[in-house]
Order: sequence, then C-alpha cells, then structure tokens
Amino acid sequence: MRRISERISGIAESATLAVDAKAKALRAAGRPVIGFGAGEPDFPTPEHIVEAAIEACRDPRNHKYTPAGGLPELREAIARQSGHPVEPSQVIVTNGGKQGVYQAFAALLDPGDEVLIPAPFWTTYPEAVRLAGGVPVAVNSDESTGYLVSADRLEAARTPRTKVLLMCSPSNPTGAVYAREQLSEIGNWALENELFVVTDEIYKNLVYGDAQFHSLPALVPGLADRTIVLDGVSKTFAMTGWRVGWMTGPKDLIGAALNLQSHLTSNVSNVSQVAGLAAVSGDRTAAARMRAAFDRRRRTIVDLLNDIPGVVCPEPQGAFYVYPSVKGLLGRPLRGRIPATSAELAAIVLDEAEVAVVPGEAFGTPGYLRFSYALSDADLAEGVHRFAKLVSEAG
Repeated sequence: MRRISERISGIAESATLAVDAKAKALRAAGRPVIGFGAGEPDFPTPEHIVEAAIEACRDPRNHKYTPAGGLPELREAIARQSGHPVEPSQVIVTNGGKQGVYQAFAALLDPGDEVLIPAPFWTTYPEAVRLAGGVPVAVNSDESTGYLVSADRLEAARTPRTKVLLMCSPSNPTGAVYAREQLSEIGNWALENELFVVTDEIYKNLVYGDAQFHSLPALVPGLADRTIVLDGVSKTFAMTGWRVGWMTGPKDLIGAALNLQSHLTSNVSNVSQVAGLAAVSGDRTAAARMRAAFDRRRRTIVDLLNDIPGVVCPEPQGAFYVYPSVKGLLGRPLRGRIPATSAELAAIVLDEAEVAVVPGEAFGTPGYLRFSYALSDADLAEGVHRFAKLVSEAG
C-alpha cells in the first residue's frame, strides 16, 4: 500500500520557489548570492495599505469567521474594477492567485479533459490541471513569435477532449503581451469552439512602452459566460506575502468554486482582505513608482543580456521577467563543466557565479533562462555582470 497518493506524489516541485529557497539558504550560509528567481517585487507594501491592516487588527469584527467568498466590501470593489460587467456574487477572494488557479480547474475539469496551455508557461498551471484530473497540452512558442501563440496554432492542438484554454497576458515567464487583435482572434476562436477559458491577469497593471493590457471577456463579451478571470494584489502592490487573490466568472462556476473553498480554506485572513481593499480602492502613487522602476530595469537588463555572445533576449512588454534564449551557450565548457541543457547551465551559474536563475525546463521550454528584474538596480547590474563574466569563459 502506498504511503503517499499517486496524485500527490506526481506533483512537480515549484521550480521558481525551489530556486528562491536555495538562493536564500546560500545567502544565510554567508555566500553573496544574487537571486533572479523569485517572482515578487523587491519593494515594501505601500504604507497606506499597511496602516489599513494595523487598524483591521484592532477591529473585533476581523477576529471572527467571515463569508468564505470574501468580505462583501472587497468583493464589491473587485467587481467595480474588473473591466467588464461583474456582480459581487461572481467574485471569490482566494488565498493568493495559486488557490484561484487550483479552484478554477477543479471546478471545470473531469478526468481526461484537456487544457491548452501556451508555452512557456508558469510552473503551477500544468500541475493544477493534473491535480484536477485533466491533461495539460502545451502549445509551444519561442522568441521568433515574441512568445505568442496564434489561433491557428491553438487549433492545431485542439482535440475532441479539449475543454479549456489557459491564457496569461502579460506572461510569466516571458513578459509577452497580446495585442488587441491577437487576443480578439483567440477569444473568438475559443467561443466558436465552445471552449472555456481561464485567463490569468495578475500582471495586468505592469505593462510598458506602447503595450496595452486587454481582458478577454471585455474584448469578446460572448465569452464572459465561459471565462474565469484570475487576479490579485501581489504583483501590482508588492503584497506577495499577504495572500490575497481572486477569481471572477459565471455564477455557476464561481458557485462551484466557492463550495470547494468553503470546505478547503474558508475565508482568507480578514486583516489581509482589509489590506487588499485598501490596495484596490486606494491611492496608486506608490504602485506607479514601482512600475516606473520595473520599466527602467527592464530596459537595462535587456541591453545587458543582449551584449553577451550566445544570448538572445527579446524585450518584454509586461510583468517583470526576461526570458532569454541561451541555446548558444550550451555544449561549451564552463570551468570544467559542459552544460548540455539550460537546467545544467543554471546549476553552474549558481555554483560558479553565485547567481540564481530559473531554467527553461521549469516553464516547458528548455534552452532558456528566466531572470526576474524585481530586484535592486545594483544587484541587477552586478548579477548580470557575474553571469556575463562566467559565460565569456566558455570555449
């Protein structure tokens, strides 16, 4: 008899969290590791949000259970800023974005149902699909297409078992942003083929240059009855540790997800929810300053990486990641070791240069590395310098 269920033992560890944990452990041991692995802002949560949480701690109402779906005032605020018609009853506040991902697929999938996932993809997506009994189907893209997939490419991957399309724009790990025309075409294709859509909008406020964020159910209103939207406060407001996300969608799907959450976790911490309310309904000056800093770092890291022979780094339009191809560095000796894969290269970079990056294998596309530029300007420059110095030694 198995000690651990087959379902749980088949889950892959979160590669991004593993890299971040290893970098932190090495720093704790005294090594000057610079970490490009974590997907979280390096800024503190804005002060007005913290003050709202402090006041919430003193309010006895927040010392008790509250509705499993979230504080009514927070659900109302989320509905108002959704960008398309949403009622508060169509909103569930979740313990971070990951719970929303899990509950969306749990509500939608039966065993054997297929989910189309454009690759590169965030590491959690396929694992959440598998946990729900579904089958993740990667639809690959690369730097030649700007890490974007087309409706034609999605159609080529569709089968009679395809039930759901997963979309993430701006993208983790690439920072790619779909233009209005591209997203409209994909949305209309999904609608014509009667697919459900799960769209992750956690980075929607982090777009740069001429890029614009567009939400699928706003572009294709007919798709609203078949779409679950995932979002949260973690990236825009530097609130990763507060664990406040949400999901919105049709009442029947949200009702099913809420039933699951009532048994799984009940309500999100009330103090965190009050902080989340202050974030989504309050002043965004600090958030704008953070976005401006990310934009500056984005342009800097792209220039630095593209100066390295063997590295090709497209300029991202959103989020706070770059996803350079490092295929030109593979198979070349590095201090006595020859990396055949981007995973092996990332291990050498950590050991020899004390720089932590996440290999493309974690995102379904070997041959790439993900660098988060959500770290200080000084660490960014020093980390890329170390990386460049190491790989310049390749024979």
